[in-house]
Amino acid sequence: MPLRRTAYLTLLVLALLTGLAGYFAAQLRFNYNFNDFYPAGDPDLDYYQGYTQRFGNDNDYLLLALEAGPGQTAFSPAFLTQVDSLTRVARRQRNVLHVTSPTTLSQTVVEGLGAYTLPYLHPGEYRADPSRRAADSTLIYKTPGLVGNVFSPDARAVALVIQTTPDLKKPPGDSLLTQLRAGLARAGLPEARVHFAGKAVAQSVFVDRLQREMIIFMSLSFLLVMGLLWLTFRTWWGVILPLVVVVGAIIWGLGVMGACGISIDLMTALLPLMLFVVGMSDTIHIISRYVSELGYGAGKKHALRTTIKESGFGSGLSALTTSIGFFTLMTSTIRPIHNFGLFTGIAVILAFLLSFTLLPAMLVLLNKPALREPRKHGHDWDGVLGRLFMSVLRRRRLVFTLSALILVASVGLATRVRINSALLDDLSKSDPVRKDFAFFNDHFAGVRPFELELKPAGGRDVYDPAVLAQTEKVERYLANTYGLKFSASPATLVRTVHQALHGGGLAEYRLPTDSAGLARLRGPLRQFRKRPEFRALALPDGSAGRLTGRMVDVGSIRADALNDALRQFLHTGIDTTILRTRLTGSSNLIDKNNENLTLNMIQGMAIDVAMVTLIVLVLFRSVRMTVVVLIPNLLPILVVAGVMGLAGVSMKVSTSII
Repeated sequence: MPLRRTAYLTLLVLALLTGLAGYFAAQLRFNYNFNDFYPAGDPDLDYYQGYTQRFGNDNDYLLLALEAGPGQTAFSPAFLTQVDSLTRVARRQRNVLHVTSPTTLSQTVVEGLGAYTLPYLHPGEYRADPSRRAADSTLIYKTPGLVGNVFSPDARAVALVIQTTPDLKKPPGDSLLTQLRAGLARAGLPEARVHFAGKAVAQSVFVDRLQREMIIFMSLSFLLVMGLLWLTFRTWWGVILPLVVVVGAIIWGLGVMGACGISIDLMTALLPLMLFVVGMSDTIHIISRYVSELGYGAGKKHALRTTIKESGFGSGLSALTTSIGFFTLMTSTIRPIHNFGLFTGIAVILAFLLSFTLLPAMLVLLNKPALREPRKHGHDWDGVLGRLFMSVLRRRRLVFTLSALILVASVGLATRVRINSALLDDLSKSDPVRKDFAFFNDHFAGVRPFELELKPAGGRDVYDPAVLAQTEKVERYLANTYGLKFSASPATLVRTVHQALHGGGLAEYRLPTDSAGLARLRGPLRQFRKRPEFRALALPDGSAGRLTGRMVDVGSIRADALNDALRQFLHTGIDTTILRTRLTGSSNLIDKNNENLTLNMIQGMAIDVAMVTLIVLVLFRSVRMTVVVLIPNLLPILVVAGVMGLAGVSMKVSTSII
């Protein structure tokens, strides 16, 4: 078959495949699913999934903090009117199950055969009776569970805790945030005094920024590559053809993702940028060699044959080892990293295939480029490169010495790298969203959820006196030593019911002192056991309970230390024949990733080095050559690790792929 006809047929087939890939790529959606960052296949994940079936998720809520205006406090009537207006807006929203707000807080009191509720706040009476305002504020700041959860310690801000439907996705989450912001505007609350936090906020921000930053980075990469190609080849086809190949490889790579039902997330958003780097190298090698052969006086057909023959093996080997490097990321238990490694590795191979099919086909159909003059002695820069090479050989001892010093310094600095992560630490400290989360850490109970399952032993239930005593002991440890600023448990329910049955006095917010006192609470507890607030903390049959809370986001290093101490206390500080416990929750799973991160990196690196070593041994059958190949590949990794240590960059999900 004539060469031009083969080229046309190749382009037709590739165009059809690209159209198919484009169809699947168009199905891609941006996604930031918090659950994807849980360690896949981990027993703790299986346990947590069962836990959520019993008690629900620990992060299905939205926190909304409102600061009082200048000259106001959290108890100013005008401010409370604004808060109540927003509360009514929030309660009307479709995906809102419950709203805890200062203006709707009330205390239940049981007298005789009836029960009634007493609101904590009476803003309508404050102007006429200032003492009422003082009494309300005193009661609130003495009542456990309100300060830090709903009221800030300095009485300058309040918070709404908005319970949402389970696993709220981005579109309904965005709609909820939009409605709340509209309600804020109608209530006259300026954005500067409003702070949002929660999974819905993080999900919305990350997806929106993924979309925007992916466009920005691809545009910048496109312009930068165009500039470099123009400086290299100084011809329109030397710029356009490589870009066509790389864009085609990106479409194919994204098409494979779309066909497999994978979304673009925090990690896979990097795939197009990786292909700009990896895919461009093959096209530059091919065009450079092609132009060189033409410059040496070869004909067009011969130049293409020589180019493919001479460049194909080296480029193929490079693509193979590069894809293996990405495939080793599949050892990660973190789904986004696993997917990034898999699909980027596939895309690298696809880029190689397109470079040696699409690019030659286009070169066949183009006229032979007009060269300024035949080059008989190589490129203009050959002399410069030759002199640099000879200079390196003459100073090889200096090169070895400097390399050794850099290696030692890098290893030393790399030991300073710590595996640490915190919520939204991928955003800059000046980012408004990160500042909002920090506001809750500074002025309220924090944004890090805490979960501990309570499992009574010996045939007891969570309302057994001995179990409640052990639960209260755990609560004291968490509040005084662990750093939990807000908590709720079955003991909270018992204390609340006891208070309601004894006139509502603060002194009655406690556990009964004897079994007879607790026995009198059994009836009301059974009566309320199916209410949502009860079901969230104890199963209807009392066979298991939940101790939930929030704390400041201290980072994974500090959290690991706190959890180790907590496990030790739970093992030695409470009677496990009465109460067994297990630490769980979304934060615990994210921290578990840090434990897996080191192992995953070691496994991936070991597989990568082993595969490259095997390939080099098969090709060269020389141990010395294997060492020569490995050293320049491993040294940059150590140098980068050293730079991370020097800059204080922590190892986390987003930096582990380096």
